[in-house]
Amino acid sequence: MRHQKSGRKFGRNTSHRRAMFRNLTGNLVLHERIETTDAKAKELRRLAERLITRALRLGDDLTVDVAKLKQGERERVLARRVHARRQVASFLPARLARTTSDGDLEEVNLVDKLFSDIALRYADRAKEGKGGGYTRIIKKGNRRGDNAPISIIELV
Repeated sequence: MRHQKSGRKFGRNTSHRRAMFRNLTGNLVLHERIETTDAKAKELRRLAERLITRALRLGDDLTVDVAKLKQGERERVLARRVHARRQVASFLPARLARTTSDGDLEEVNLVDKLFSDIALRYADRAKEGKGGGYTRIIKKGNRRGDNAPISIIELV
């Protein structure tokens, strides 16, 4: 029995599973909507929401103008920002390429996108006390080849 054992193994060893979820999380941050199996989507939700929460809580001073702060507070805010970015960067891939509407490849820094776009989008949601709830899983149906249940996971 698997009592008190959180997380799914997906028939993979630890390094393969970690790499798979790093890539899935990076693609979710990049595209803000991806299609995967139900089980992977449910597991990915945990990781993605932790990253967004970390970007919000540790980088909660994102909207503060550092130039207007006193010297001690300025150093504290900058140290918190750097610490939060390094924690997120230790998990997310540094850069991913996506295709633009012109067909060209464009490299995107995922940590910058998470902190500048996504975290600011959810800043008021975190202040309302609704910790979490940044992702949505929509059941799509079964895959044609192996009949695996497919879901769409997206940022709300």
